Amino acid sequence: MPNPYPAEFRARTIAPVRSGKQINTTAYELGISAGCLHNWLKQDRIDRGEVSGSPTTEPAELRAAKKRIRELETKLAIIRQAAKFLGEDKPHPK
Repeated sequence: MPNPYPAEFRARTIAPVRSGKQINTTAYELGISAGCLHNWLKQDRIDRGEVSGSPTTEPAELRAAKKRIRELETKLAIIRQAAKFLGEDKPHPK
């Protein structure tokens, strides 16, 4: 995996595009891919609060916790489906 570009470089790259310059032209001039620049612009919009998503300032620990919660919710849904399929979702009479 290539080393990430510095935040300062990203900011200087995004600025002309936000002011109206075309993405492909800017990307070509700076020697990066247009897809990379697209991703940076998307993340910039998330950081500014224009669209929903995970901001870059969100701590890694919080991201890991959210990922773990999603995994556990998925596992729980699978277990509930299996219990329903096996008929174990109903309480047993005493």
